[in-house]
Amino acid sequence: MSPFEQVLNWFLDPANWAGTGGIPIRFLEHIQYSALALLIAAVIAIPVGLLTGHTGRGGFAAVSVANFARALPTIGVLFVVVVLAGINLIPVMVALVALAIPPILVNTHEGVRGVDPLLKDAAVGMGMRGPEVLRRLELPVAMPLILLGLRTAAIQVISTATIAAYVGVGGLGRFLVDGQSQGRGNFAMIAGGSVLVVVLAILVTVLFAAVRRFALAPGLRR
Repeated sequence: MSPFEQVLNWFLDPANWAGTGGIPIRFLEHIQYSALALLIAAVIAIPVGLLTGHTGRGGFAAVSVANFARALPTIGVLFVVVVLAGINLIPVMVALVALAIPPILVNTHEGVRGVDPLLKDAAVGMGMRGPEVLRRLELPVAMPLILLGLRTAAIQVISTATIAAYVGVGGLGRFLVDGQSQGRGNFAMIAGGSVLVVVLAILVTVLFAAVRRFALAPGLRR
């Protein structure tokens, strides 16, 4: 039997679609972990990026810290937090949030900093001040880069959320870990889990494309 047929048979097996360990439940768990990590990262990174980009202060430090966090091995962060906090969802969230913050923060900062100074001068000339310039000019103009940062972070988180299975949490990573633990390895289960992660990443990419289309002004979609 070819590898393709093995994977196809795994997807066609009704047993893999039922119960708490079935594909729908694992898929939903993976979405929940990824969405929660992305939300926490966005709540932290976007305000910091907007503030440093708008004021021009602290940007180098924030971007440097973000790039340092990007260099940290996610699996290493996971197990360090496991040692400190025990085996639960917290280590997974810490590792995924640390992974998601850098692209969101850097893109938000650069998006705001990259706004044409002439536009800022024009806004000030129209009577806008401080927060109003940020809200009505800089944020809309920076939105394409912010969305790009969110999309990049989302794809990275979805791809890396499989590590949740290493500390006994669910998600699509269970198929990879459980498949590897079965004798010589259950190729169909491992490959099937990988395919599901890729499918989820593609769906998220399509979702962000739709958000970009409807959230941005026509002149900014380029």
